[in-house]
Amino acid sequence: MENITFQYPTWYILFCALLGLVVALVLYYKDKTFKDQATWLKGLMSAIRFSAVTLLAMLLLSPLLKSLITEIKKPVVVLAQDQSESVLADMDSVQLSAYKQSFKALGDELRKDYDLKEYAFGNKVREGVDFEFTDKVSNMSELLKNLYDLYSNQNLGAIVLASDGIYNEGSNPIYAGAKLAAPIYTIALGDTIPKKDLVLKRVFHNKIAYLDDKFSIQIDINAQNCAGGNTTLNVSSVENGRTNVIEKVPISIKKNDFFTTKEVILDAKKSGVQRYRISLNKIAGEVTTVNNNQDIFVDVLDARQKILILAHSPHPDLSAIKQMISTNKNYEVTTTYIDQLKVDVGSYDFVILHQLPSKTNDAAAVLNTLYEKSIPRLYIVGMQSDIAKFGKIQPLLDLRSDGRNANDVQAKVADNFSLFTLDERIANELPKFAPLTAPFGEFVDNANTQVLLYQRIGKIDTKYPLLLFGEQNNIKMGVLCAEGIWKWRLFDFLQHENHDIVEELISKSVQYLSLKEDKRKFRVSVNKNIFKENEEIYFDAELYNNSYELINDPDASITITNDDKKDFNFTFNKKNKAYSLNAGFFPVGNYKFRGTVMSGGEQLVYNGQFSVKPVQLEVFETTADHGLLRLLSEKYGGSMVYPSNLTSVGALIKAKETVKPTIYQTSKTRSLINVKWIFFALFGLLVVEWFLRRYFGGY
Repeated sequence: MENITFQYPTWYILFCALLGLVVALVLYYKDKTFKDQATWLKGLMSAIRFSAVTLLAMLLLSPLLKSLITEIKKPVVVLAQDQSESVLADMDSVQLSAYKQSFKALGDELRKDYDLKEYAFGNKVREGVDFEFTDKVSNMSELLKNLYDLYSNQNLGAIVLASDGIYNEGSNPIYAGAKLAAPIYTIALGDTIPKKDLVLKRVFHNKIAYLDDKFSIQIDINAQNCAGGNTTLNVSSVENGRTNVIEKVPISIKKNDFFTTKEVILDAKKSGVQRYRISLNKIAGEVTTVNNNQDIFVDVLDARQKILILAHSPHPDLSAIKQMISTNKNYEVTTTYIDQLKVDVGSYDFVILHQLPSKTNDAAAVLNTLYEKSIPRLYIVGMQSDIAKFGKIQPLLDLRSDGRNANDVQAKVADNFSLFTLDERIANELPKFAPLTAPFGEFVDNANTQVLLYQRIGKIDTKYPLLLFGEQNNIKMGVLCAEGIWKWRLFDFLQHENHDIVEELISKSVQYLSLKEDKRKFRVSVNKNIFKENEEIYFDAELYNNSYELINDPDASITITNDDKKDFNFTFNKKNKAYSLNAGFFPVGNYKFRGTVMSGGEQLVYNGQFSVKPVQLEVFETTADHGLLRLLSEKYGGSMVYPSNLTSVGALIKAKETVKPTIYQTSKTRSLINVKWIFFALFGLLVVEWFLRRYFGGY
């Protein structure tokens, strides 16, 4: 349906007609050219000229052509199939073939009256159904969320969801799609009768352990209809395809609905990602043994740093510092005295020198070792320190003091410190802490240092540093210009019943000083060490030139090797100034990778490792949950049917009065001057008039 409107008052058309009439009269009223012709000819040409001029004038009124377009859209019906492994567990090939035919017949029937959309769900939601049933997880709530996002503003008539009701990822689907306004019809697949089955239900363990530590594995075991049976829980290590049993735990099953939890303590004897297999011996008559086994992966880190606290003599600071540092399991802390030194200082990663060099021991041999080995260190200055020698062995601080007198100093956090971040509470609370004891004198921090704490003497905030950091020849150093840190620890506990403030201050200072910077020019990183078998593996790489500027001019490659020594070769993609790679999916197992690039005539290499663990969620629950499907249908106004009645779903949807087509009307407006037939009409009128005048001698 179309109509014409004008952007000016409609009665302006009278002026357009009047203009056309005037032009026609002026041209033909007293014209004697056609006096010998038939009377109708002059009248016809006058009418043509009148029509052409009137139409042209009307176009100046900016007429608009409005069209009303009516469209009828079918309701959208979604047909969704759960393609997780558990659905196929109770179907043989004949049943599967029959179900496929019924499913496709239902789709063909619904397609006649509705806009049918088919989706599969499991690991993820995707369009189309292939009946492969290979997904390792089932996430029903993700399906409902996606359907709401896609069709909440469309005419969604109904959702037909085929599943066994088992979900092992995401939230409870009863509550996940609360905003959906369409009925949900569920097709109940699977068997709800519990079978004789022994299930390794869950295994709880630390993802990370430290070398030579012990770690715990907690194992939940469930058994259905296995009363009177006996089994053995085996914990084995898996390496290079060989399995070695570490622990055995006998289990007696005393009732049909059986559940127990066992804890096994293991030793982290070898660094790297370690694979362990937890298994249960088969019980006669079990429906399946697939869920009797589970592999876990533990990343054993050899990341401990050896820290030495070396002191002039016994002091309460030593115990306080050791306790604060030892909260980090990455640190192995040793305390000793300079006159009883029996350890190799060069074997430590970080050294704290408490009041050394002292007035009676210059610690020259220790200091030489620290410089030769480029070992980072923290100096703690006290009343036993030799101030003159201290000034010569470090470049951070000039201290002018006779070492005989002392000041009680509190701390004020520097505003512009940027080496690491601290909790705001430290800046607020630390100035209230008990004072430390600092040598009386002048403190001047040198260039290229950063001060974390300044001294507050009495009520005066000074520019004397209390705790500062710097570097010399790429060796990190720090200086704490006072003794008595033990007072802060006690005061912190007195005020807050914990040691959080002072522990964060000391631990972050030690972490900064002891952290070794990665100076390698080529680095390859993977976002984690342990992947699930349904996760894609991404790599990133960085290449630096001699000025440590990020570049990616040369091609970089990576070789991934599995336990069977089979290589998988890839070339990195160049992205901005770095490299990236999606290596895709890998089978379960341990892998090593070797990244290589040629830069400046030199081959740079980076080695690493990762592991892929199996996803076994679908085998831990084998009994279908039709109760959940029934509740889901009832909540949204649908109903549950069994596969034998699959074809009845179409009739159930038709019986719903709310599932109807929607009529959409849209209004389209365009300028009449852009309509092509207007141009041709004007052109035709003027051509006909010209022809008549030419033919009958008007020109």
